[in-house]
Amino acid sequence: MNWTLMWDSLPRLLAALPLTLQLVVLALAFGAVLAFATALLRLSGNRVAVALTAAYTFIFRGTPLLVQIFLIYYGLSQIDLIRDSFLWPVLSQPMWCAILALALNTGAYTSEILRGAIETVPQGQVEAARACGMSRVRLFRRIVLPVAIRQMLPAYGNEVILMVKASSLASTITMMEITGVARRMIAQTFAVFEIFIVAGILYLLINFVATRLIRHAEWRMTPYLRARA
Repeated sequence: MNWTLMWDSLPRLLAALPLTLQLVVLALAFGAVLAFATALLRLSGNRVAVALTAAYTFIFRGTPLLVQIFLIYYGLSQIDLIRDSFLWPVLSQPMWCAILALALNTGAYTSEILRGAIETVPQGQVEAARACGMSRVRLFRRIVLPVAIRQMLPAYGNEVILMVKASSLASTITMMEITGVARRMIAQTFAVFEIFIVAGILYLLINFVATRLIRHAEWRMTPYLRARA
């Protein structure tokens, strides 16, 4: 073990940390919006909407994320309609292709998590809210959605961890995030073991902070359990 090399590699890997966090945060944000819309369409009862959203979740949950990244980054450039559209200045950038692939992937998984959480909301609470005269929109906003979010947080925490680790695949399309910088340093020093250990520790620290934030959100959203304890 070359401890000096590991210590010297830390500043360069830390310099790539903001890009990794940017990829993860933007992908989770866009994916959350997409998941919310997809889950509502899956529960809408409209056959066309249900079929389209079911196909979307099946495709993006059933295919490797690396294949999705390659298809978006290399495949979209082969379509003349996209190259001639206003989207090309964005989709020609590897960062936005990576964010799009990550967002579509996490959106598919998160939509299923949210849909399952909505379906498990106790029917008694829904009936009680209807008996109080709540409209469907207010019922969903004040009863169904808060309960569903509380129930989905543990599973969503796992999805956040998976997205942090999946962001390393962005290095395959020239993104210089943590893994991309680590691969470049390994090509220069041939110290695979030492540099990947430092990179792995950084990912571990990111996921440690993410799990703590999820646990804090669970604690804040379950005051009735705290009182009971």
